[in-house]
Amino acid sequence: MNLNSTYTLIDGNKIPIIGFGTWQIEGSAAADAVTEAIRAGYVHIDTAAAYENEAEVGEGIRRSGIKRENIFITTKLWNAVRGYDETIAACEESMKKLGTDYIDLYLIHWPNPIKFRSCWKEKNAETWHAFEHLKRSGKVRSIGVSNFCPHHLDALFETAEIIPAVNQIRLCPGDTDDATVTYCKNKGILLEAYSPLARGMVFDSDAVTAISAKYGKTPSQLSIRWCLQNEFLPLPKSVSPAHMAENLQVFDFEIESADMVSLNALTGEYGTRSNPDDRPF
Repeated sequence: MNLNSTYTLIDGNKIPIIGFGTWQIEGSAAADAVTEAIRAGYVHIDTAAAYENEAEVGEGIRRSGIKRENIFITTKLWNAVRGYDETIAACEESMKKLGTDYIDLYLIHWPNPIKFRSCWKEKNAETWHAFEHLKRSGKVRSIGVSNFCPHHLDALFETAEIIPAVNQIRLCPGDTDDATVTYCKNKGILLEAYSPLARGMVFDSDAVTAISAKYGKTPSQLSIRWCLQNEFLPLPKSVSPAHMAENLQVFDFEIESADMVSLNALTGEYGTRSNPDDRPF
């Protein structure tokens, strides 16, 4: 395993093993951060319509000079949009903002938007059929979901023809969501870990700090390595070039099995994943 390693998705496409998250990086800072991340070695960039930085992410990629075929771009459909035609239009808008004619991975951002709370199953089914069309047309290489629990996936599978390649959820030492992880692994769905550093709170965990010190690593490096050894795909975020580089220095050590057991057993270190069925958006 190294920085050039990939996971093979259920549809046969390959995805770089670590991604760069861009949530809450706004305006020109997003373009700068993406350019610096690519310089540091990231070739997998994660954004979303809701982040309102797709145009800046696209600018950062172009500014880096990297060829489009050598970068992996993920974006997401926001909660205000559901339905077949509406989803196609939203994807086209995201591609326009990103400055690309295809997206490597397109995700439904949340399963149960407040706007569609009384009919989320039906609306997700319509939306997923649009996702399947986008994949078949080549405008999107792989399709998936984010923040879906097993019952959301069960509902999707009632009409889906293509299995989601990815489920992107909050995963970090102390918040493992074992039920969703087990469900997805049994279905061959790759787990992507957003907020793998718990928004920096891993530095406040005595357990994580103690184990990281044992390996001469930072809590962030230990957390990213923990993701990889659990076969998750971490999406760390930083606006600091030094921290971007640091977060990629995770391939020169391995967490011992006893320490993995301890990290996997942590609960409530910094809260748990939000219930997607009662989010106020």
